Amino acid sequence: MIGLDFGAMDYYGIGFSNIRLPNNSRSYIYKYNTQINRFPEEVFLHEFLHSLERNAKEYGYDRPELHDYQKYGYQNEALIGQKKWYTDYMNKEIKTTSGNIGLPEDIYILKPAKSTNFNYSYEIKEWKEPENIIEEIRQLCKNIVNKFKILTKTQHLESD
Repeated sequence: MIGLDFGAMDYYGIGFSNIRLPNNSRSYIYKYNTQINRFPEEVFLHEFLHSLERNAKEYGYDRPELHDYQKYGYQNEALIGQKKWYTDYMNKEIKTTSGNIGLPEDIYILKPAKSTNFNYSYEIKEWKEPENIIEEIRQLCKNIVNKFKILTKTQHLESD
């Protein structure tokens, strides 16, 4: 399992967080093993917090960066990972000389900012669902071509 934060990057001006799970049922992520993947659920929480972090930024709230835990004296601990950091980050209990900081309290009840609130909004037509048989066939062809490109790229990388 890998968490991909695209909040700092964008796809046509829209940032997002993503979690990829392998489609191989024998993958180690589907088996709990304390030596390999102690806290697989931490990835989900981490990426969810990136979404809240981005929403807070879009609404203009001051908040620490999610990856700055060491800057505030937190560590990635062996048994609990970054649980203390995430807890304090979500509850606005990160202690600083000027008071406590973290995610704003009302970020949990605010809807994500509308596209008109984004600094560089862009309508993504690529996510439009097919509305008729012709659009469905075109989408199917695009999917086949993309799958072929991915397979070709993967085979090329494996041969290197």
